[in-house]
Amino acid sequence: MATTRPDTGGMDDVAASFDKIRANIERVIEGKTDVVRLALVALLAEGHLLIEDVPGVGKTMLAKALARSIDCSVRRIQFTPDLLPSDITGVSVFNQERGDFEFKPGAIFANIVLGDEINRASPKTQSALLEAMEERQVTVDGTTYQLQEPFMVIATQNPVEMEGTYPLPEAQRDRFTARISLGYPLPAAEREMLDTHGGASPLDQLRLVVAVRRVLVSDQVKDYIISLANATRTSPELRLGASPRAALHLLRASRAWAALDGRDYVIPDDVQRLARPVLAHRLLPTAEAIVERHLPEHVVDRIVAQLPLPRR
Repeated sequence: MATTRPDTGGMDDVAASFDKIRANIERVIEGKTDVVRLALVALLAEGHLLIEDVPGVGKTMLAKALARSIDCSVRRIQFTPDLLPSDITGVSVFNQERGDFEFKPGAIFANIVLGDEINRASPKTQSALLEAMEERQVTVDGTTYQLQEPFMVIATQNPVEMEGTYPLPEAQRDRFTARISLGYPLPAAEREMLDTHGGASPLDQLRLVVAVRRVLVSDQVKDYIISLANATRTSPELRLGASPRAALHLLRASRAWAALDGRDYVIPDDVQRLARPVLAHRLLPTAEAIVERHLPEHVVDRIVAQLPLPRR
């Protein structure tokens, strides 16, 4: 039976739009092309992004530049130890004129939510994001409210070794499509960052997302993604492997990566390139692996190197 290739939805247009967004963001974050690309992959994969690094290297600036590059509503939440869950989700307030309670939406009700220094809030407050990130809804006092579409959380966090931080729960880390790190900029780029501010370049994100959904993923590539996830679950160096959600996020991110390359199909190289940023932050090493300094990132790299590629 002859197979029909799906409608590409304008992969060339997606790649061209990506170049516009990338150029816009790199006016602010210079010399970090790979980081910007991964951020856009998370956006087009309809996922969430975790940016982890030391203070002052441009985590918040990258998130703001990405948010300003699409024509959507943006809300910022500064996470602090005294932040309450109701500050994020909203609260029911008694209206004396009407004689009943009315819902006051919290900061989560926006297309793009920037959670700054998310691990400075208590675990109870962090957990307020779980339902919103997975189901795109918020439940307050027994009533469920749908969030806007599209919806994306861009969270920044400092390393947990720093004072006043709380490690993110495993369930919350698993909801982030990818984790990236900026690192310190080169001197020339750092000087440029001091004088440059990002400008807006509104683009039709919904059109991009629809095009990404049409990117073809063959059964062989899907099986390869499942094999990668299973390899983390059976690795003797890990006490917690990749979840089914992680495999789904890897598939979506691979579609977005292919679209940004102007392709309407995913190849194994896309999966290999994204395995580390999509999977590593979800994995927990064993005590022995921690002692021997076998980081989850290194385990993922070894699995990718050893796992056979899918055959045509």
